[in-house]
Amino acid sequence: MTDTNAPRGFETRAVHAGQAFDPTTGAVIPPVHFSTTYAQDGIGGLRQGYEYGRSGNPTRAALEAQLAALEGGAHGLSFASGLAAEDALLRSVLTPGDEVLLGSDVYGGTYRLLARVLAPWGIGLRIVDMSDLAAVGAALAERPARILWVETPSNPMLHISDIAGLAQLGHDAGALVVVDNTFASPALQQPLSLGADVVVHSTTKYLGGHSDVVGGALILNDDALYEQAKFHQFAVGAVSGPLDAWLTTRGIKTLAVRMQRHSENAQAVAEFLDAHPKVARVHYPGLLAHPGHELAARQMRGFGGIVSAELADAASARRLAESTTLFQLAESLGGVESLMNYPDAMTHASVRGTELAVPEQLVRLSVGIETVDDLIADLDQALSAL
Repeated sequence: MTDTNAPRGFETRAVHAGQAFDPTTGAVIPPVHFSTTYAQDGIGGLRQGYEYGRSGNPTRAALEAQLAALEGGAHGLSFASGLAAEDALLRSVLTPGDEVLLGSDVYGGTYRLLARVLAPWGIGLRIVDMSDLAAVGAALAERPARILWVETPSNPMLHISDIAGLAQLGHDAGALVVVDNTFASPALQQPLSLGADVVVHSTTKYLGGHSDVVGGALILNDDALYEQAKFHQFAVGAVSGPLDAWLTTRGIKTLAVRMQRHSENAQAVAEFLDAHPKVARVHYPGLLAHPGHELAARQMRGFGGIVSAELADAASARRLAESTTLFQLAESLGGVESLMNYPDAMTHASVRGTELAVPEQLVRLSVGIETVDDLIADLDQALSAL
């Protein structure tokens, strides 16, 4: 992108941000820089700031520029995993005695990080329904929180939270407002534009998009907080490797078209499940009956590729999860292939017995980009066998 000040559409930014052609050969795809160290022009004479692979790498820097452009932020940081990104942010902001106000329906790994890793070091944790602004306001009025941690759509119940409303409440109470945007991706939702302070991603999911690379990201505007998080990225060292960064960059270039297909297919799957007699309830913000439908329609450009469904009981849910063929039984989400997950025993096993426990009769579908009639037929045969 030769004129970085010119306004660009999302799809253009996804393809071109941080992706200038190689000046030596003219290669339109920037090279992958595998070097761990960089020659200096005299002691301290760094070339473009590079000295050692943990502190900086040109391939990672290109991805970080791409991430910032996608979310409309000033700064991006790329990590070895989504939890590494979360950990760096939490270490940058919190000190013993601080509290995090966490949504009642979030990724189990986020809860585990806070409750089992950071809590013993003096970090407090409170749970609230983030889709209920009154409940959040009451919790903040009861006592302050250093961080308001928001996930919308939430994992796995697909609750929708009002980012702008929560940002106002959080800022009025002196809290940093963090939004995990993994489920929506920046193609569908950009929390910074709605008032959030920091966006978190597991880039393993929709940004990478092909189930072949693990990574995480932070995107933010605050210069001082960026420097703190960047220091923790360097000092703790959980950085994305050059090939991981390159694979994520390659995935991002098709993000917009993939998210369109994910959303279209998920809408069709949700409508099929909603009408099926063996399905008790469907959670998908694209359904008119979803309590967050109107809010999602306002703050998102599509409803995403995740559908959760409740069966009659836990046994039925487990049988369904083990009976599909195109929907593969696996952890994670956001790849081009469709996946089936039983959260209670898989992604959310760490929150069993807590306020964040997932219904045992729930399955979560990551709807891929396959022919949607084939996906529905696969679900139909599995449901018919129950």
